[in-house]
Amino acid sequence: MRIIPICVAALSLLAAPAFAHPIPGAGSSFDAGLVHPFSGADHLIAVTLVGTWSALVGGSARAVWPLTFLIAMLGGFAAASAGLELGFVEAAISLSVVALAAFVAFEFRMPVMLGAAAVGLFAFFHGHAHGTEAAAMLVPYVIGFTTATAALLLTGMVIGFSGGNATRRSLLRAAGVCAGLVGLLLLGGVA
Repeated sequence: MRIIPICVAALSLLAAPAFAHPIPGAGSSFDAGLVHPFSGADHLIAVTLVGTWSALVGGSARAVWPLTFLIAMLGGFAAASAGLELGFVEAAISLSVVALAAFVAFEFRMPVMLGAAAVGLFAFFHGHAHGTEAAAMLVPYVIGFTTATAALLLTGMVIGFSGGNATRRSLLRAAGVCAGLVGLLLLGGVA
């Protein structure tokens, strides 16, 4: 089966711990913001899956869900920057990876506004994690992580658009299954 080597490769990325949210107050520059979404499997996978899922569903979801993700992420960032403390952010982020992976693996379709609500909820927690890291220079950091997140969303959309024939769709499903396994591993590490 082709899925086994793909999953092994994906899971091997977790051999070294991913510290996406290592030190509160560490994010203070454009560069720190730009690097952050690429520094942990949780953000990298979840954001890319949002783009992929939106492309697979098509229609207005292609614009609404990625835009909702960006806006809600900024809302989560603002809430954390304003001092809102949540004790389950890491678990919610890991759960978002599992849910989004399932949505891609099964090409789950839902009304655009319901999908936007799900994506927005996930994004809020991702943004909150960014906000807990922000230090003095908020604007450059926000611009950096928003730019990187938009790039990941676009990458996911390109991946989703490439899923036209049966073989490519099977590969996308396999990737969704692998991403779900990674999400479960991340969730296990949070507990």
